[in-house]
Amino acid sequence: MGVTALAGARDWLRDALRDVGLWLAAAVATTATAGSLFYSEYFDLIPCRYCWFQRIAMYPLAVILLIAAARRDTAGARRYGIPLAVIGTGLAAYHYLIQQFPGLESASCSIDVPCSSPYIWEYGFVSIPYMALAGFTLILALLFTSERTA
Repeated sequence: MGVTALAGARDWLRDALRDVGLWLAAAVATTATAGSLFYSEYFDLIPCRYCWFQRIAMYPLAVILLIAAARRDTAGARRYGIPLAVIGTGLAAYHYLIQQFPGLESASCSIDVPCSSPYIWEYGFVSIPYMALAGFTLILALLFTSERTA
């Protein structure tokens, strides 16, 4: 009974995400972009080198995914969104590792804005790179579960 219920819940969730996954991915990317701009403009947090690279991956995702969702072009969203999200995931994971293990920080990071010191540190593990990692990972999951269209 329990396994059957879990399988039914999984199928229900997959069907629900298939219909709105692209819109949810666009919402995640747009929220991440707005949050990034809010932190830098309102709180005057200067992005470090790796934060800039993550922005370079996330900002176009917001535009690409919004247009793809409006046009119902899942294939296009996947074609352009998945590579950007994979690159962003790698960058965010590496940046988060640098924050966890500051010895990994190389000369590529600035003394003025070090990559290893987090501006935000909530619940003992949530930093800006962690939020970016979660956002990129969620976007990837939503793109893979979205309905396939031509």
